[in-house]
Amino acid sequence: MDKLSLYLGLARAPFLVLTPACIALGLACVYRIAGDIPVFESALVFIGALAAHISVNALNEYQDFHSGLDAQTQRTPFSGGSGVLPAHPELASSALTIALIGLLISMAVGVYFILQRGMALLPLGLIGLFLVIAYTRWITQHPLLCLVAPGLGFGPLMVVGTCVALTGTYAPLAWVASLVPFFLVNNLLLLNQFPDAEADRQVGRRHLLVTAGATQAARWYALQMMLAFASLIVAVLIGIMPFGALLGLLPLVWVIPTVRDVLRHAEKLEFLIPAMGRNVLINLLTPVFMAIGMVLW
Repeated sequence: MDKLSLYLGLARAPFLVLTPACIALGLACVYRIAGDIPVFESALVFIGALAAHISVNALNEYQDFHSGLDAQTQRTPFSGGSGVLPAHPELASSALTIALIGLLISMAVGVYFILQRGMALLPLGLIGLFLVIAYTRWITQHPLLCLVAPGLGFGPLMVVGTCVALTGTYAPLAWVASLVPFFLVNNLLLLNQFPDAEADRQVGRRHLLVTAGATQAARWYALQMMLAFASLIVAVLIGIMPFGALLGLLPLVWVIPTVRDVLRHAEKLEFLIPAMGRNVLINLLTPVFMAIGMVLW
């Protein structure tokens, strides 16, 4: 395996597609608010968000390797880390370097927009910085915070953050739109924790799977999935979001069988793997379809 492939593994490259999906929703909000999407500054927003995502992924790889978690996880296509550091422990310092570079790039982009738009973006930037640095080591010790941290990062921070960076305002449209990825990405990480629950318990993590068990976690999954799509429908009905956003309901074709399998087979990993795959599609396509609908209608 060449060095580039290994570095992409440390960044968990296949998972990075979630960033453009969420940024697209933020840009659609900007289009509805301002009637235009500035190309250069939109590219900067994307670079900053992608750098933050790479940073948290690489830092997670580094810390999971040093905690011994990587040696205990049952790796799946959706969980258990990339497997790069257990196979190439000499790259541990490279993982930390990637994390630091990504964080610095993200911070530099944030500073640029603060200088351009004022201090409105600063609170979101500080929360984002905290999430990147604290997620693996501290946030995973607190069940409810661990549950909502992923959705906070990819929902309000990315969607609302895009809107603030490009318009300088906190628009109700962006806040409401961000609820959908908030609940969906919470569920993305929650479901991906199912195969790792025992390994996580052994290294001292205290997320919902560890503290409440698989059955209760499955109920949380079902609740959040319902809230994600209910928030979209209600927002359109009360007029905060345009009718076109309902295009985001198309992934419901995967939602029903996925929720059913999670509730029925919470303790059976072999049945959860297909559900985890559908869960990824739901997370990627829902904000993209919402964005397309918001721009076209």
